[in-house]
Amino acid sequence: MEGEIKDNRIELRRTEKEKRPILQRLKRIEGQVRGLQNMIAEDRYCLDEVQQINAMTAALREVALLIISQHVSCGIHIALEDDQRKLAVDDVMRLLRSAMKPIG
Repeated sequence: MEGEIKDNRIELRRTEKEKRPILQRLKRIEGQVRGLQNMIAEDRYCLDEVQQINAMTAALREVALLIISQHVSCGIHIALEDDQRKLAVDDVMRLLRSAMKPIG
């Protein structure tokens, strides 16, 4: 994975291999959303619907962790270059703050 600091932000350039696990998870989540839509349309038991929502939420959290992991790894690599250290660390911290915000 490569990246650079641009406009005070880390811009990642992922390889196809690095994109694959994220895209696979998102496709799986897309299927879960369609399943939930069918459950609602069929008036399924609410607990089943909520469990599907919980599964989707957990899956989205895993996607976020993959993205964060890649961003932090790239940030560390950039930070090793002394002239970019502060910008890279600031951007990683901005990402982590955003990821840690409570929902709602």
